[in-house]
Amino acid sequence: MFKRRKPRSYSQLATEMIYPRGGWRRASQYVLHRIRRLPDQPQRIARGFAAGIFVSFTPLFGFHFMTAALVAWAIRGNIVAALLGTFVGNPLTFPFIAVLSVSLGRWMLGVEGKLHPHLIFEEFTRASGDLWNNVLAPFTDRAVHWQNFDHFWDNYFLPYVVGGIGPGLIVSAIGYYLTVPVIRAYHKRRARKMAARIARAQAQSAASAKDNPEA
Repeated sequence: MFKRRKPRSYSQLATEMIYPRGGWRRASQYVLHRIRRLPDQPQRIARGFAAGIFVSFTPLFGFHFMTAALVAWAIRGNIVAALLGTFVGNPLTFPFIAVLSVSLGRWMLGVEGKLHPHLIFEEFTRASGDLWNNVLAPFTDRAVHWQNFDHFWDNYFLPYVVGGIGPGLIVSAIGYYLTVPVIRAYHKRRARKMAARIARAQAQSAASAKDNPEA
């Protein structure tokens, strides 16, 4: 019943991951709309959203949803808000996050050598392929090889983790302090609308009772 009449092709799915059909502005408005309507306390929603933002600054690609949910649970934040917060990390922002985090991390750890930004995601892709190969190796005739992981760990993964902590904390703190007043204002406006609706219903009921005293 709820399936598309014409399923999207793999090329369409890949394109929409990079650029949504309605554009990133519409996608961000949708995320904000969903966050405001979450049925929870503003502080819990903001904590969850901040958790999602922070996780977006980690190199745990493919596990951002799971990690954000765990962090939100640990800090008593709203888990749905945490999942929505991970959308801060998207194909448009990831290149900037990755370059900033890896560059800062290499500087903090004293890693020498020039950083080529285009190699960051290539190294992650290669490492993921090698890891998947080693997982399948015991069940196939593939050869296990870990020799490239030392270079990847020292030059990319660890610097990404270390360098992403500071920016992640700063941006998530900003997200928290911006989200709380927005949600409070929305809840107050919704409460006023509900009170006005109840008052109108009561006034209509009183007027109806006055017009029909025998009812």
